[in-house]
Amino acid sequence: MATAPNSMTGPAPRATFRSMFDGTLDDWKVIGAEHDRHQEERQPDIILEQLARLGDIEVGFRADQLTHSLMCATLARRAGATPQEVVAALCHDLGKTMSIPNHGAIAAEILKPYVDDYVYHTIKWHQHFQGKYYYNHMGLPTDMREQFRDEEWYDFAVKLVDEWDAPAFDEEFDCDTLESFRPEIEEVFTKPRKKIV
Repeated sequence: MATAPNSMTGPAPRATFRSMFDGTLDDWKVIGAEHDRHQEERQPDIILEQLARLGDIEVGFRADQLTHSLMCATLARRAGATPQEVVAALCHDLGKTMSIPNHGAIAAEILKPYVDDYVYHTIKWHQHFQGKYYYNHMGLPTDMREQFRDEEWYDFAVKLVDEWDAPAFDEEFDCDTLESFRPEIEEVFTKPRKKIV
């Protein structure tokens, strides 16, 4: 069995095939074990690294997007939110590192394997809930959240946006540090709750 340098813990086993057509059960056992190891050892750092990149994105707000995310998560944490909800507050704009117009859907898909459905749907549609405060300035209706009123996740979306997200643009707010959220990130991101196939 081949090995390759692995920055996490040294040499790691690798599959022997050069084409999936030739993969064996032993190859796929190696791949599965390495995927699991990567998830547990590296995934929290990857999320923290991506969140740190939000510090380079201001897009017109007083606070950069990292400060905004930290403030949102700090407010959630201080309100007694669950670890999953704190991570939702912290990561709701994570998709902006890839695409601002599609950031809610991107962040929701990143979170999907790790969170309950109410968190997934909240993150996916949070911008329509924010629209209550600014869509009128863009020629859009401010009541777009109302289309979701009968959804079981509606109340959490209102809480995330109205209590933690919408007020979180004060660049002088005393936010908890990004590293302080590592325990919640590790709890949520090291063990997928459901496999997405």
